[in-house]
Order: sequence, then structure tokens, then C-alpha cells
Amino acid sequence: MNDRIPDLDLAIDLIVQQIQRLLIDRDTPILIALDGGSGSGKSTLALLVAQALAAAVVHGDDFFAADITDAEWETRTPEARAASVIDWQRLRFEALEPLLAGVPAQWHTFDFTAGKLSDGTYTMRTDFVKCEPKAVIVLDGAYAMHHELTDLINYSVLLNVPVEVRHERLTAREDKVFLADWHARWDDVEHSYFTYLRPESFDLVVTNQTIR
Repeated sequence: MNDRIPDLDLAIDLIVQQIQRLLIDRDTPILIALDGGSGSGKSTLALLVAQALAAAVVHGDDFFAADITDAEWETRTPEARAASVIDWQRLRFEALEPLLAGVPAQWHTFDFTAGKLSDGTYTMRTDFVKCEPKAVIVLDGAYAMHHELTDLINYSVLLNVPVEVRHERLTAREDKVFLADWHARWDDVEHSYFTYLRPESFDLVVTNQTIR
């Protein structure tokens, strides 16, 4: 399909229409993947789609690979970082597969505020995110259409926002020191993923630059 839609409201309407069609005569949940670079507006679109479809939302960032140290990241190529940035198995087993089976899911999230541990790895929150199953599940996050997950996904959306627009948004909302480190480590990874590694086509491409 790979439709390119520049308007946000039109994109939401099209997603809702397509998912409602997929739900006809279906007795198992549907998984929507919302993929795009950092700052492209995935979380905003995920919220709006979830509201329209009474869907459950899973944030891919919750499953950042916290057990990999900064030193280890530095030794890896952009392609290798993209392959391991998310704990794919935990995302599948703790969140997506239970919800797709129609049972509640729970998981510990990556703690973005706690910083690094003494061994250079990162902290996970001790409390659980709990998610009830719904007819529609929205997976929101960069790398959501990575090949580790595509066998589970029924409908895919790419937010294709120019890098300069995305970076401007990140600058407005993130700590300056954190963001400098983040750009140094992940800009090449996102470029590699969205240029070479992602699937050749998405069901829908949203190009609206006003989504935040």
C-alpha cells in the first residue's frame, strides 16, 4: 500500500478506517506499529489513534537495552546498535505476545531519570506498567518495524519528518548535555535504520511536520 499522507487528521481517519476493516470477522487483536525518528511525533499520534480506537499502547522506549554499557555501545557499528537498542525478546514476551493472546501484560520500564549504575549499565524501574488487552494494540517507538517484530504486526505507519525539524523539537524538550551525548550515539543509528535497515515499505507514511 505505502500511501503517503501529509495531513494528520486525514492520517488518523485512514488508520482508523483500515483497522476497522481489519477487525471485521476477526477474533484476535491487531497490532499497529508507529515508527519514525526521535522527535517525529510518534507518541502524539499513538495517543490520538489509541483514543479513536480504544486501543492499548506499548511504548518501545520502555524496553531500551539497559544492560548494555556506554562503553559497549561505542564499540558497535550503527547497524549493530540498531539491532540491539531494544530488548526485542522482552518486548515480545512481556508485552506484545500476551496482549495479542488477549491476556493482561506487565513489564518493568527503562528508567530515563535515574542515570547510570556503577557498572555503566542503566536502571530499570521497580514498579510495573500494567496493560489490559484490547482489540487494538499500538506499538509506539523508533525501530518498531524492526525485523525482530514484523511477524507480529498487522499495520505499519512511518512518520517521515525531516531531521532538522525533529532535532529542533528535541532541542526544545531535552536537557542540553543529555541531548549532545544522545546525538553522538544515536543519530547515525537512526540514519542507518531508516535509510537501509527498515522494511522497504510501510502501509502508511505520514509527512505532516506539525505533529509533536
